[in-house]
Formats: sequence, C-alpha cells, structure tokens
Amino acid sequence: MSTDNLEVAKTGQEKGESVFDNRSLEDIYGEIQETYLADDRPWVIGYSGGKDSTTALQLIWYAIEDLPEEKRQKPIHVISSDTLVETPKIVNHIISTLENINEYAEKKNLPFTAHKVTPKVDDSFWVNLIGRGYPAPNQNFRWCTERLKIDPADRFIENQVSEHGEVVVILGARKAESATREQVMEMHSIDGTVLSRHNKFANAFVYTPIEDWIVDDVWTYLIQAVDNPWGKNNRDLAALYQEADDECPMVIDTKTPSCGNSRFGCWTCTVVSEDKAMENMIDEGDEWMEPLLEFRDFLKETQDPEKKPNYRMVKGRQHGYVKEKTNGSDGIIPRAHKFEFCKDLLRKLLETQKEVNEKIPEDEEMDLIREEELREIRRLWREERADWADSVPNIYNEVMDDDLDWVHDDLGSFGELEAEVLNEVCEEHDVPAELVKRLLDTEFQHYGMKRRASIYSELDKVMREDWRDMSEIVAELEGEDRIEAWEYDGVDV
Repeated sequence: MSTDNLEVAKTGQEKGESVFDNRSLEDIYGEIQETYLADDRPWVIGYSGGKDSTTALQLIWYAIEDLPEEKRQKPIHVISSDTLVETPKIVNHIISTLENINEYAEKKNLPFTAHKVTPKVDDSFWVNLIGRGYPAPNQNFRWCTERLKIDPADRFIENQVSEHGEVVVILGARKAESATREQVMEMHSIDGTVLSRHNKFANAFVYTPIEDWIVDDVWTYLIQAVDNPWGKNNRDLAALYQEADDECPMVIDTKTPSCGNSRFGCWTCTVVSEDKAMENMIDEGDEWMEPLLEFRDFLKETQDPEKKPNYRMVKGRQHGYVKEKTNGSDGIIPRAHKFEFCKDLLRKLLETQKEVNEKIPEDEEMDLIREEELREIRRLWREERADWADSVPNIYNEVMDDDLDWVHDDLGSFGELEAEVLNEVCEEHDVPAELVKRLLDTEFQHYGMKRRASIYSELDKVMREDWRDMSEIVAELEGEDRIEAWEYDGVDV
C-alpha cells in the first residue's frame, strides 16, 4: 500500500490475518449473492459514510450488479442516520453519496434505494438540551445515542418488518475492531448460516459481510481493488481519515462507543474531553468551524463539578424532587439546566450560527438549529417552564434580526405583563411565582374540556414538587458545605 492517503488513513492498526489470504473477492461476492437469493426478505444496509460501511455497501453493490437482471428483484434499502448535529463535512459527504447511490442505481436498474433517517423533532439534540434542559451528554448519561441514532434506524427497520414480515440488516461491523465487538457478534451468531440475530427485533436478522476483515483489508479493497461504483472517489474518503482517530459506525445499540474525536461524529459531542478531529480540520484550513468548536468546548465546561451549580437546578424536571447523593459523599445531585441558562444557551447557539455563516463560503449557509426545533422548544418552555414572556421569539428576533412568523398566543397563555404583576404579588406574599404560574397554566390547559378529571392529578403533581428555596434545602441537609460538590449520577433529569 504505497498511496499517501491510504497510509495516513491507516491509524490504529489491527493485528490479524488478512481475509484475502484465504478468500478471493469472487468467493465473497458469491456468498453475498447466495444470501441475497436465499429468500424474499428485503435488505437494509446501515451506511455511516465511513470506511467499513462503505466497504460493505460496495461489496453488495458489485455482487448484486453481477446477477442477471431478472434476479435483482428484492429491494435493498441504504439508510444513513443524520443526527442533525453531524460534523458539517461529513453531512455533505453522506448527502452527496446517498444522491449518487439513487442516481446510479436507477441508471443501472439496480434495486438500491438510499434514505436519510433523522430523529423526531421531540427527540432532537437541541430540543432535549435547550428545551428540556438535559445536561450535555457524558459517559454515564449518553442520552443522545438512542434518540439521535438508534431510534431513527429502528423506526425504518420496524416499518420494513411490518410491511414484509422479516428483514435482513447489513452492517459494516468487524470483529477486529475490539474484543467487545467480537464478543457481541459471536453471542448473536446463528449456527449454519451467515446471519445473526438482531439484538432487538425478533423478525430482523443481521448480515456482516466484512466481519472477519482487518483494517488493511478494508483500505486495500477501497483504494486498490475496485473503483467506487456510484461515482465517488475513495481516495477522498481516505483523505477524511487523515489524523482522525476512528469513524462513527452505524449504531444499533448503546454499547457502541462514542464517536467523539472522529470526523464521523457529532460536532456537539461532549462525551470525550477534546474534539481533536474538529481541531485538525480547523488547522487544515476550515477556520469557519472555530465557533462550532468554541460552543462545543463551552458545553464541555458545563460538566465541571465546580461549575454545575451555576447551570443546573436542584430539583428534577419530571417529578420536582431534590435528591441527596447516595454514593457516600455529601451534597445534592444536580439535575436539569436552569431555565435562565437554557435561554442563554439558545442565544449562544444562534450567535454561533450567525458567526459561522459570516465565515463560511456563501453557497454553504448552515442552520445549526431548525425552525421546527425552535417551535418545539417554545412549546416546551410555555407549557413546562411557565414562560409567560414567550422567550424563544424574543431571543431569535434579537439575535437574528429576523422574524419566523411566530403564531402569537398560540397556546392562549398569559403574557409578560401578567408575569410582572404576578411576580410582585408573589414576592409580597412570599409565594414562589413559578408555582402559581404552573398552577394557572395547568388550569388554562384544561379549560373548556368536557372531562376535567385529570386536572386534579396534574395540580397535585405541581403541588408535590419541592418549592423550597436553596437556604431551606441547605438547612435541612445540615450545613451549606454539604452542597458544594455536585456530581451527576444520570438519574431523572
């Protein structure tokens, strides 16, 4: 392997015997063809844009293309999960690849159809981080993986199972990647077949055509053995791997490691300490990404135990309880982000978007947060955070100097003037203003309903929340020193 890009891309070499020592490409293509023709179950290929998923897809493409046209009838779906916070270069790479796959498949009358799957608005990164106040993900609380990657792919697979009864999922997973990966793959294997059991769906099976390959096999195949069949250049893919630590695979379970430090991960990833890949891209000339790195580093700083009291509430978002640590140390478990900090985060994100678009080439304007996410955050704040000031339109208009044609008073709630009056009255009577706002909002949300029985449980839930101020909580926990060190344990934000 003498190609410069190939040599640079081959980081983290794996030990093992090359699969090509014992098998030819014709043998591998033959296995794929035999598996494809064995039944009527449609195939779903997980494509992440990285080297392994590209290899698996290319193998299947060439194997199916060699079949007589009358035998190429079973559909093959290529799906790629877009978390909507992917590293920008990879988004462009994946989108253009999916477009090419559909174009070339139609030209050659091949049964491939490419799809991009995305999280539901309610599950998106910004709706959870800013709307609900979830803390930035860490190793103990990786709430992002399931919502952003696993669930969108699962919904597509479920739809195929519902339509066809069973489905085969193809992944570019390799045993040589790690001992854990090998153990998991062996555990789900089925004797006498190349298929494995899916870890979640009884009517889905998994086929991993490159499971015995080492990394040298992958790059040999991509760079030296064959050309890319859908009009891309695999040397460009190898270039993306320069100084990158790893790729982000198609994720189907929470055991898959974080993609941080990878050019194929999310630019918002805070599971790792540093985003070396984004730093490298900036060093290589993509200075417009500096605001993204600064925002990501700021999110990482919010995980500092000493700074958590500045950003996090002392009571949980769902049940409103205060929890004391149970790991032997003193203090309170920090919970969801404070509402004021959520507003600061939204403002900072929009300022970052504005700064990026001032630096990025004119034809590549980026929306870091989508309009539908802004509207969902607005709804959550109005319904759950007693945001009578209707902060989202105000913040957006202030930062972007633009209007998204907001539907004013769409929830029929109270406004900023009422909030000011209520705050004065509550302060005079020493009653938490948010408590009264929440009670009034609950009543208003049930106004006009024929059956109002549920309102009593909703009012009771609000009343049962912990409405004490910090001084009372400290006093009960026997001294202020007991709440100085916060440590999030991943329970109930």
